[in-house]
Amino acid sequence: MKTYRIAAIPADGIGPEVIAAGLQAIETLAKRDGGFTLDVTQFDWGSDRYKRTGALMPEDGTEQLKKFDAIFFGAVGAPDVPDHVTLWGLRLPICQGFDQYANVRPTRILPGISSPLAGVGPGDLDWVIVRENSEGEYSGHGGRAHKGLPEEVGTEVAIFTRVGVTRIMRYAFKLAQSRPRKFLTVVTKSNAQRFGMVMWDEIAAEVSREFPDVRWDKMLVDAMTVRMVRDPKSLDTIVATNLHADILSDLAGALAGSLGVAPTANIDPERRYPSMFEPIHGSAFDITGKGIANPVATFWTAAQMLEHLGENAAADRLMRAVEKVCEDGTMTPDVGGTANTQQVTDAVCDAIRGSNI
Repeated sequence: MKTYRIAAIPADGIGPEVIAAGLQAIETLAKRDGGFTLDVTQFDWGSDRYKRTGALMPEDGTEQLKKFDAIFFGAVGAPDVPDHVTLWGLRLPICQGFDQYANVRPTRILPGISSPLAGVGPGDLDWVIVRENSEGEYSGHGGRAHKGLPEEVGTEVAIFTRVGVTRIMRYAFKLAQSRPRKFLTVVTKSNAQRFGMVMWDEIAAEVSREFPDVRWDKMLVDAMTVRMVRDPKSLDTIVATNLHADILSDLAGALAGSLGVAPTANIDPERRYPSMFEPIHGSAFDITGKGIANPVATFWTAAQMLEHLGENAAADRLMRAVEKVCEDGTMTPDVGGTANTQQVTDAVCDAIRGSNI
């Protein structure tokens, strides 16, 4: 029997609620499957720790995480701590420190969940967004000078390297190649950003020659938002920069019914370091403690983690259970239901135990 070492970082807001739900589901899966177990270590890193100690995680935090097979992350952010402090104090040091350069965000409309798009249902919107996760607009380069004076200046430098762009394009083309439609859309803004984004386009064309069986097209990011809303069937696999994909994936989650059903994986494809898995929705302090956080995004994220660990059958069983529960109408208020977090979690666990496949 395989044992997977999982670092659980629930962190802020609804993070502890949904991570607890996710772990309950994975533990149920492990018992149902019989071929693996989890060794989970909880870390109390986050905004509460920052307010106590001045740091969201210890200085050797990434060193502590290196021994784990995967990281299961909740959410970071608090209303009384600046967002740039929380993001750069916890999530980004892990993503960048472990070179988790491929952020993978699948999106589709699950059975029982309604899209805000008229006439669009399950099967009509089925995308995977690949986000470059190590550089681009979130490189952290820039600065401020003459603070508080009329001539104050702030710079934010987007960095695109040939290595960084090539590897994310190759990852996206390989992913598109593995999907039935074998179709990739490259998102850009090279009409206005004439250096880094022109290089982005050129490298996409270069890498495409390695994948002659993959069809691909290119869209300006502003036009892409229109296409996502008006013609979702025309899209399949999507690759975009750190900033562009961050924005587009939130739109994708909303079009699929709710950010509460949107998962993500921060992947080191070379497996030098542990990869990190987190729901997209954030800390959602407006519903923290109310017991109504949607755990579906975390279940889907857990399925991504299981796939990464090689437990594909367990991942499939989890997603079948989630789809059954949603189709049966056991859902939280954000997607039109009346159930609470625990009721949805218990229903998913019951569906896992009752699965005959």
